[in-house]
Amino acid sequence: MSIKEHPPQFLHVPVLLDATLEALKPKKEEKYLDLTAGYGGHAARILEKTENFTGSVLVDRDEFAIEHLQAFGEKGTRLLHTDFVSAAKVLIEEGKQFDIVLVDLGVSSPQLDMDERGFSFTKNGPLDMRMDRRQEISAETLVNTWPKDELVRIIMTYGEEPLGFARRIADAIVAGRPLTDTKELAELIRAEYRGKWKKIHPATRTFQALRIAVNEELRQVEELLPLIPQLLQTGGRVGIISFHSLEDRLVKRYFSEQKNAGYEAELVILTKKPLAGDIYDVHNPRSRSAKLRVAVKK
Repeated sequence: MSIKEHPPQFLHVPVLLDATLEALKPKKEEKYLDLTAGYGGHAARILEKTENFTGSVLVDRDEFAIEHLQAFGEKGTRLLHTDFVSAAKVLIEEGKQFDIVLVDLGVSSPQLDMDERGFSFTKNGPLDMRMDRRQEISAETLVNTWPKDELVRIIMTYGEEPLGFARRIADAIVAGRPLTDTKELAELIRAEYRGKWKKIHPATRTFQALRIAVNEELRQVEELLPLIPQLLQTGGRVGIISFHSLEDRLVKRYFSEQKNAGYEAELVILTKKPLAGDIYDVHNPRSRSAKLRVAVKK
C-alpha cells in the first residue's frame, strides 16, 4: 500500500493536546518547532494559534508522516524528513531558535495501526518496526541475527523483563529462527509464558524492546536533551511527552540536573510533577501512560 492509499482513519488523536496547549501557551507570531510532528495533531492546533507557518519547522523520520504533513508545507512550513537529533543539529548549525519546541516520543497511532509496519503484535505483519524505512536494520534483523546474549540484554534493559523470562524468550527466538512476521513472534513468546495473564500480553515488553533497539530511541533522547536550550529563544518553552519509564527517566534526570544547576541552569522547570495522561487526557486510551514535562529557557 502506498502512502497516498492510506485512508483518513489513520489520522491519529494527539495525546495530552489540551494539557500541552495550556502548558506551552502558544501566542500569535511565535516560532514553533515540532521535532516529532507525526500526523500533525499537535502542530495543527499550535499553528492555529501562532499563525506563523513560515517561521515554523516540522520534523519526522517517518515517510508516511512527512506525506501527511505536506499541507503544512504548502503554507510555508519547513518539513524535515529525518530523526530529531539530526534535525536539531542542522537547525542549531543554521542558528535557528524557536519560542516553542515540542517532542512527542511515542509511536503514532497510524504506525501501530498499519499492519505492514510491524509495530503491533495484535496485527500480523512483517517484523519491521522501523520508524524510518530508509534504514537497513529492522526487527527481523535483530531476531534472526543477533546473539542470544544480546537479545537477553535488550529484552531486560528495554523491555524491563525479569532475567529468567528474558532468557526463555531469547532461547525460543534463537531456536525458532528464521522468524518473519509479528504473529509468529508473538505466539512464540506467549508459548514461553508459564503463568496466567489478563490485560498485558506476554509479548508486549519484548516488542517494546525490539522497537527501541531498532530505532535507537533512548540514544536519540539522550543526545537530544542537551541540545534543547540551543533551540530555544529566551522565554521559549519546551514540552516533552514520554510514554514509558525508560524515556521519562532520562527526561526527569535532565530536568533535575537543570533544576539543581543554580546560576548555570539554562532551563527553569515549569512542571513540578509531570502532567499525566491518565488524569489530563482520560478520553484518549493511548494517553494513559503519557507524561508531559515542560520547561522554559532563562
